[in-house]
Formats: sequence, structure tokens, C-alpha cells
Amino acid sequence: MTALDLGSVRSLSGVGYDRLARATADLEPPFAVVDAGALRANADSLVARAGGKPVRLASKSVRCRAIAHAVLRRPGFRGVLALTLAEALWLAADMRDVVVGYPTADPAALRRLATDTELLSRVTLMIDDVGQLDLIERATPDGPPIRVCIDLDASLRLLGGRVHLGVRRSPVHSPGDAAALARSIVERPRFRLVGVMAYEGQIAGVGDNVGSIVHRLQIRGMQKASGRELRARRAAAIAAVRDVAELEFVNGGGTGSIELTASEPAVTEVAAGSGLYCPTLFDTYRGFRPQPAAFYVLSVVRKPTPDYATVLGGGWVASGAVGTDRLPTPSWPRGLSLTGLEGAGEAQTPLHGPGAAALSIGDRVWFRHAKAGELCERVDELHVVDGDRVIATVPTYRGEGKAFL
Repeated sequence: MTALDLGSVRSLSGVGYDRLARATADLEPPFAVVDAGALRANADSLVARAGGKPVRLASKSVRCRAIAHAVLRRPGFRGVLALTLAEALWLAADMRDVVVGYPTADPAALRRLATDTELLSRVTLMIDDVGQLDLIERATPDGPPIRVCIDLDASLRLLGGRVHLGVRRSPVHSPGDAAALARSIVERPRFRLVGVMAYEGQIAGVGDNVGSIVHRLQIRGMQKASGRELRARRAAAIAAVRDVAELEFVNGGGTGSIELTASEPAVTEVAAGSGLYCPTLFDTYRGFRPQPAAFYVLSVVRKPTPDYATVLGGGWVASGAVGTDRLPTPSWPRGLSLTGLEGAGEAQTPLHGPGAAALSIGDRVWFRHAKAGELCERVDELHVVDGDRVIATVPTYRGEGKAFL
């Protein structure tokens, strides 16, 4: 694996597309670029926002081992939050603290975990239902205890649960729910309860500075109310679980809510990852402004009319609810927009706007993607630029032959 050191790179202010273009002039599109200076500045910003609590790196937002290692070597980061058990087992070969962020139903991966004492000491599974405990016991009936973490639902529920604001994750919502599941875990010798996690997606994952002023005020009001409710409920839930078992960690947050989450005494660490690359979804947050650090580059191959330019490919659309906020953004040259009819297409992406007329066949267009790690599912490698030169070319998960989800 290529080693990458962020310690000596320059932290730059603003996006220098001219500089990045000079550094990558010899590369053939499509290719992806990470600005090392912006990446370092974003990593340091996440740590500063955490206020002294460690940041657990969300690997699905990075999907590149070389960059993950470079970030984890920086002061303030500790441990990984993985997407799947298969990924966690792979990462745990050289990472000592990997929590799987979602429950697993992978018997083969469970059996591999259960038969490797080193992996058992490094990997923690996510649990929110006794049915998951049953599945794990069926797949691995014997062996040393398996480390598990309870996933506490962080959504805001109103009107007796008829209104649900937040992601649909765990059924464990109340302190009583958490304590009951904790007791079910400790009663089974196959498991050892070591942590609790809660992801407040309605706060961390929703921008509060986009749309009409009425919409912005509604989002801010909802987030303030949700943060207040969760602070009290999470503290009560953690206290209830600690009456049952001694916990090693309580994880919460995401890039969008680090300060708020870290301020809770019950929380011992925060999770973050998307803020390293700073995709376009973070352009809609009021409280912080990371530097765009990841880009992809495509070639102009058509000029259907003098005021349109069409690039080859480009349909690198983010997951989630369908909407224009999931589309990539043509960022440089300036003055380019997607069309309403075609958007970003698998085979081609037409662009219009004031900047399109100046583009010729063979010119390059720089894009920013909407969600962080999903960029890496499209390319085999990332070209890391410091200043105006490429200092490393590192493989993505895809470049290492891995596709976990």
C-alpha cells in the first residue's frame, strides 16, 4: 500500500483550479484528484470542532486505505467506523479499532471473525435487535466473546411517534429500550457489550442554509429542538446501559453536528469522514465551511451548438432520495450548468451556461460530487496534489479489487 504523509503538505485557502490543472495536465480523463492541502486543513478542522474528544473516521466517506491511514496518523483521530463487516475484517489487518456501523447478516464473515482472536480484539459489531444476536449465535455457536455496540435511534419522534424526523435505523429509542437490549446482550456469554452509538442524521446530515428563509428557519428550529431532546435522552440511555455493563465508548454525531454532539457529557467520541473531501452537500451548512478537497475531471467530446459543450460520461450521482442535490456540480471552468433534461448522464453530460461557449473539444471540466466516498466507486485511484504537483497516486477500494456495498 502506498504511504501518504499529510504532515508536510501545505494547507491552502480556497480552491486553486489552475494549480490543480497544472499538476494533472499529463493525466488522461476521467480521473479523480484530492487536494492534499485542503484534506489536511479539513482533518484539522474536524479535530478542532470535536473540542478534545477523539474523532472516529467513517471509512465509507473515504474508501481509500492510504488516505485513511494518513488521516488516522494525525492527532485527534482514533479508530474507524466501517460500513460492513467484510470491510472491517479487511481494514483490521492493520487497524486496531474498527467498529462496524451497521448490523451484519453475513455468516461467512462472522465465522471468519469468530475464529481469529486478533480480529476479535479489533472489531466491534453493531446490534439493535435480539434477532441479530440470534443470527450471530447460529453462525458462530462457539468461541471467545464477540465485541458488540448498541445502536441507539437518534431520530426526533413527535405526536406519539406518528411524526419521525431522522433516518430509519434502530428500533432502540428510549432509555428503557437500550437497557433491555443491554441486558439481553450481557445474559449471553457469546457477546461482550463495549459501546453505544447514535447517529443524529436529521442534524448532521441536513444543511440548514439552503432554500427559502422559511425553509431555513424550519430546519434550524427542528435541529435545535432535536438536539435538545437527544441530549437528555442520550444521557439517560447511556446511564441506563452503564448500569448493566461497563462501556469503552459512546459514539455520536457526524461531520455536520460535531460541535453539538461533542458538547454532550455522555458522548466520548464523534464520528466524521465526509468533511475530509467536502462534497457539495456541505455547501449548504451555516456553521462551518470545509475546503473542497476531492474532484473528478472529464473531457469535452462534443459541441452540439456553439453555446453547449458535452463531456464524456459524468453520471456520478449520489445515493439517497432523488433530487438535484444528488447530482454532481461542474465547478471549473466557471459558468457551467447541467441541463434539466439530461442532467449527468452515464454516457454523456451536456453543459450550458456562460462558460460553455469558451470550451472546445478536448478541453477539461472539473466536477465536484455530492456525497463523499461514493466518488471512489467510480475510479481505481486518486491523484493526490500538493501545491502544483502530484505527490502520490493511491488506490481506492475499487483499485484494490474491493466492492463492499
